[in-house]
Amino acid sequence: MSWTKVLAVEALSPGTREVVKVGNRKILLLNHENQLYAVDNTCPHLKLPLKSGKIKDGAIVCSFHRSAFDLRTGEVQDWCSWPPGVGKVLSLVSQPKALPVFPLRVEEGSIWVDVQEE
Repeated sequence: MSWTKVLAVEALSPGTREVVKVGNRKILLLNHENQLYAVDNTCPHLKLPLKSGKIKDGAIVCSFHRSAFDLRTGEVQDWCSWPPGVGKVLSLVSQPKALPVFPLRVEEGSIWVDVQEE
């Protein structure tokens, strides 16, 4: 395990998110309904940022092509459904891939994330 202290827990109030850099990765920290999550900030489809993605039914939805990923597991819930018609073509650019999620813990007022480098 490679635990890294990334942010003070009070800096991530409910409903907020923050991107932190750990090694070569940009990690999106989210506080959704008082639950903390750490996911890769890069959508596996076209490598676009997820920071502005909406949270719907426990998943983060990419703002660009509406691919959706479970916040807990990273599993694909929907793959490239936007724009209509064109989304089917864009889905062929890249096969469905899970979103990397990272273990996190809160210790002594700080958020720690375990990120294994690629």
